[in-house]
Amino acid sequence: MQMTLDNPTNWYVYIVQCSDNTLYTGICVNIKYRLHQHNMLKSGARYTRSRRPVKLVYLETSTSRSLATRREYEIKQMNVKQKRALIQHQHRAK
Repeated sequence: MQMTLDNPTNWYVYIVQCSDNTLYTGICVNIKYRLHQHNMLKSGARYTRSRRPVKLVYLETSTSRSLATRREYEIKQMNVKQKRALIQHQHRAK
């Protein structure tokens, strides 16, 4: 799990923290642009549009859309406490 940005061969699974402290999980190929969408454009997720600004708190790479989608599903099945532990684990690993 690396905190790298925008390698065109990778898909990213990410978690953003919204202004109301809730978490949103998604996948993308261009994390910088996706964050811009979440914070500035109507093409951001409906959930995050009313909870701006959002900030990136977790990022992992995947080699395919299929793997990224599966990982996104796994994370979305976690409860908030588990997601926060995942975020903390990544921050401690840096």
